[in-house]
Amino acid sequence: MREDALTAYLVEEQARFYRLAYSYLKDRDEALDAVQTAVCKALERQDTLKDPKAVRSWFYRMLVNVCLDMLRQKSRVIPFPESPETEGYEDPLPDDTLSRQVDALPEAMGTVIRLRFYEELSLNEISKITGENLSTVKSRLYAALKKLRISMEGALG
Repeated sequence: MREDALTAYLVEEQARFYRLAYSYLKDRDEALDAVQTAVCKALERQDTLKDPKAVRSWFYRMLVNVCLDMLRQKSRVIPFPESPETEGYEDPLPDDTLSRQVDALPEAMGTVIRLRFYEELSLNEISKITGENLSTVKSRLYAALKKLRISMEGALG
């Protein structure tokens, strides 16, 4: 793929990339960092893209992997103990929003839900992005939807 075509694609779709990264990381700066890292990787590895028509799934795979790596690194960080002023205070909002329910899903299921419904990708594209076969993607999607339905029903009533 020519560098200017790749650059045009990356610039044109940057809002979508940010939205996906934010859905994983829940932090503006971390999402921007993830997109920037993925864009740099894409520009460095553009000669590995054999089929220019596959640029979308090729880049999304890079971006999802960067986000998952950042989440893994974040989970290794030991949180600083709470200060006495905030200790014992509960979040005033119950944990029942759909976004939080998606976050609570296992990583593989959450990825399928985000790519299918947030990014409106086809199941075939999701299969390419995740490196899983189509039947695995379908079963993860249906299992995730079932879990979401059950958790939302429990949260609402």
